[in-house]
Amino acid sequence: MRKTLLLSVLLIGTFFYSKAQVYTGAVGLGLDLGDGFTFVGPSGKYFFAENHAGQFDLGFEDGATALTFLYSYHSEFDGADGLQWLAGIGPTIVLVEDADTQFALRPHAGLDFKIPEVPLAFSASWRPVILLSEVGEGDRLEAGSFALGFRYAFD
Repeated sequence: MRKTLLLSVLLIGTFFYSKAQVYTGAVGLGLDLGDGFTFVGPSGKYFFAENHAGQFDLGFEDGATALTFLYSYHSEFDGADGLQWLAGIGPTIVLVEDADTQFALRPHAGLDFKIPEVPLAFSASWRPVILLSEVGEGDRLEAGSFALGFRYAFD
């Protein structure tokens, strides 16, 4: 029992202490893709602690603008330099021309890859949309939503 408890504490400690930050920040292009929408625009990510990052995406589509703010926990894969998994959550505000503003919650999980020795970072994530505002008869969940990021990374 003690060995199991000690092993569990060590594994959990390693998980929360693992070094994930392979760059300090990045700016570039983000794509937010879903059923019936594609937002494209500037994207930025900043690591405010070793495993913790904030991300901002400003996306544009015909008649709509989306502002997305995300928190992500990152952790590296052993033996894969620059490759990290990420998971987190954040809000999205969609300003729709001639319609009500929409508010959504965006949990996300994915991969982030910073090419070693090259200042380029790429990300891909599953980012479902959970609508918090009234949308009439439409669905409140868009599970088939994904995001791609292409960014210049800096230390």
